[in-house]
Amino acid sequence: MAPRPYILAETNWQEVKNTNFEVVVLPWGATEAHNYHLPYATDNFQCDYVAAEAARVAWEQGAKVVVLPTIPFGVNTGQLDITLDMNLNPSTQLAILRDLVQVLARQGIPKLVVLNGHGGNDFRQILRELQAEFPTVFLCTLNWFKAADRTRFFEAPGDHADELETSAMLHIAPELVRPLLEAGDGAARQFRIKALREWAWAQREWSKVTADTGVGNPAAATAEKGEAFLAAVCTNIGQFLTELAATDTQDLYE
Repeated sequence: MAPRPYILAETNWQEVKNTNFEVVVLPWGATEAHNYHLPYATDNFQCDYVAAEAARVAWEQGAKVVVLPTIPFGVNTGQLDITLDMNLNPSTQLAILRDLVQVLARQGIPKLVVLNGHGGNDFRQILRELQAEFPTVFLCTLNWFKAADRTRFFEAPGDHADELETSAMLHIAPELVRPLLEAGDGAARQFRIKALREWAWAQREWSKVTADTGVGNPAAATAEKGEAFLAAVCTNIGQFLTELAATDTQDLYE
């Protein structure tokens, strides 16, 4: 396969030095248990796939975007007792992002998209702090799994190793998915306090919430559903990257 010029890990200085990149995409995943049937790197495989496909869509429309290697560890402070669920604290994420944004600011690259693939990551407050520190670099973030309406593709609710994630992995890396008959049903306990179920927030203590580490039943997952959902997601994100690359960030508002 020929190197893809929009994937930094595959391209080279000969290409990079002659390209004026407008948008840098930083995929950010996690390493954690995903029920009994999905690999620990599920979030990273999904981030890799979505970032690459969305960048391809944008590149083919003329947008100069480039995807950085995926950061494979996320915030797992609610899963510290689950073996080898690896944790980066939000303050560590801030330190990593500060170093990377500093590079972009020094080199005059104007826009960064943090493409998030893990529910425990929340970059919004981090980017607020960094945006004030680095005003020449436009900072934004998105959750790839919210870039299309899941209800058009999936019936079972959930948010971890569920029908959506299982379908996506059946399309991306089916050889890494164990038979669905081996999967737990992803049953999850809810907060007793009504407000915490509806409009207040507290961290979920994962081992108290779910027996199999999943939240959401994966039984109805198929590769076909995953392919269709991922196509919608990548088209939408690719269009966003295209528009962002062409936009003057000093003139964002109608």
